[in-house]
Amino acid sequence: MTEAPNHHAALVYVMVTMSAVDRTMTDAELARIGEIVSHLPIFADFDQEQLVKTAAACGEILGGDGGLQRVLAIVRSTLPKKLRETAYAIGLEIAAADMEVRPEEVRFLELLGEALDLDKMTTAAIERGIKARNTVL
Repeated sequence: MTEAPNHHAALVYVMVTMSAVDRTMTDAELARIGEIVSHLPIFADFDQEQLVKTAAACGEILGGDGGLQRVLAIVRSTLPKKLRETAYAIGLEIAAADMEVRPEEVRFLELLGEALDLDKMTTAAIERGIKARNTVL
C-alpha cells in the first residue's frame, strides 16, 4: 500500500492481525473478514477490490521488525476516536470466528485495547456483546 492508511485500512489491519497473531489464518476467520467488509456500514464506501491489497500490506508490516507494534501504532494514529470501539469489536469478531479464542488472540486484544485507550469497562462490555452474539447451543 503506497498511500497512507485510512480508517478502512486500519480496520482491515486489525482484522488481519487478529487472524494472523496465532500464526494460523483459518478459513472461518478469512470468511468473517469478508462478511464484515461486505456488511458493516463503516465499510459501505470501501472498495472491496482493495481488501487483498490492504491485507497484504498489513502482512508486510507484520513480517518486519517490530511489526505488531507498528500495526498498533498505525491503527491508533489513523482511527478517529469514534471508531476505536468498532476496531476492538471487529477484532473480537475475528477472534470468535473459529469458535476458539487462543491466548495469542487474547494478548493482541489487550494490546489493542491499550493502544486505543479503551478502558476495561468498555472492553468488557464489547467482549460480552460479542460473546452473546456468537453463542451456540
